[in-house]
Amino acid sequence: MRWPVSKVGLGLRSEGSIFLVGPMGAGKTTIGRFLADMLSWRFIDSDHEIELKTGASIPWIFEKEGEDGFRRREEAMIAELTQQRNVVLATGGGAVMRRANRLALQSRGTVVYLYTPVAMQIDRTAHDRNRPLLQTANPEARLRELFDLRDPLYREIADLIIPTTDGSARELAQKIMQTLGLAPLK
Repeated sequence: MRWPVSKVGLGLRSEGSIFLVGPMGAGKTTIGRFLADMLSWRFIDSDHEIELKTGASIPWIFEKEGEDGFRRREEAMIAELTQQRNVVLATGGGAVMRRANRLALQSRGTVVYLYTPVAMQIDRTAHDRNRPLLQTANPEARLRELFDLRDPLYREIADLIIPTTDGSARELAQKIMQTLGLAPLK
């Protein structure tokens, strides 16, 4: 497979926002911050916005409302956030599980899939206790299961696929800009 893969050729969609999708540990937040800074755009993390709006942590929401309750909140948040312009939005790893989210992301901006192999996800999430889906006896098996389920959905909506295996977060943000034909404003 060749990287990066782009369905739209060079250039940003006219909607003027970039939505980052990919598994936990892909670096969506870190890369997104660099990308937003380089573009002089606003950076938004959908999970952080859910926590701000509810006043509760993601693990607490999962504990009290289950994954379905969290996904309902996430769907409402993504519907709201994807309507903003000139933003870089980092989505949660499971955001693609709901069709409404995939449609909102795909139709309202340029979707960049940060492809990350499971081995790298394991390294990056090994000590993170803020990921409810990994609070299991075998996090590696869970990550593989999630990858198999979600990878086709990330690819379905992606305008651009960027592997996160080579380069720093800043370099990956620059690669996204270069591939989309964007020049930094500062």
